[in-house]
Amino acid sequence: MKIVNKELIEKFAAKHADAAGALNRWIAQIERSAFSKHSELKAAFPSVDYIGKGRYVFNIKGNDYRLVAVVVFVSGLLTVCFIGAHAEYSRVDCLTVIQ
Repeated sequence: MKIVNKELIEKFAAKHADAAGALNRWIAQIERSAFSKHSELKAAFPSVDYIGKGRYVFNIKGNDYRLVAVVVFVSGLLTVCFIGAHAEYSRVDCLTVIQ
């Protein structure tokens, strides 16, 4: 899949060095995969949650951080909308947020 808005991840990793390794592994797995449906994504990322409007929430670094992305399986695109600490995630409307 192609990751759109990857600069959000890069900026976040620069500020949160403890998340950099987990984020790099997540990026590598997404980019080498060609998910065509929800069940394939869920098989690769068992903790991912679908929250509506094509948006998925990924747990990063043992759920210390959350990443919200729109996944369009047909076009093979994943657009990063939000990445932050678990507490920050709890305060945003993940169905509308785009950082």
